[in-house]
Amino acid sequence: MTLLILGSLLTIGLILVLLEILFVPGTTLVGLLGVLVTAAGIYYAFIKLDSQLAWMILGITILVNFTALFYGFKSGVWKKFALKETISNRTFDDRLLGLTLGLEGKAVSDIKPIGKAEFLDKIYEVKSEAGLIPVGKTVIIHKLENNKIIVKS
Repeated sequence: MTLLILGSLLTIGLILVLLEILFVPGTTLVGLLGVLVTAAGIYYAFIKLDSQLAWMILGITILVNFTALFYGFKSGVWKKFALKETISNRTFDDRLLGLTLGLEGKAVSDIKPIGKAEFLDKIYEVKSEAGLIPVGKTVIIHKLENNKIIVKS
């Protein structure tokens, strides 16, 4: 029964430390709990077993824990959990194609300071440079920046 309890404590401690590294890095709570459970297992070994066997268990535990960590880092198992791709697409990148500075259009809604205007038979969301522009008024593209259309009347 002593070996079952000892083995359980040491195994649970190792699993908690590995869980800390694999799944919840940075929290240190799970890893700290794993170290405490491992230490409790070693303490239990020193209480229940003779000192020579307890020292051997301490050495084996340290060896197994460091081997598991070293093998885990060396084998690249951590790379399976890392994001390797970036998002390269951007929304509305071609939205401003065909629009040029000075192009005239018509406000199809009140632009206060954001509204809708029609250019080249397409409706775009625009921003007014100077405030309210009423419906039906002619607007001119003043700036095209960061996918935004800045107009003035």
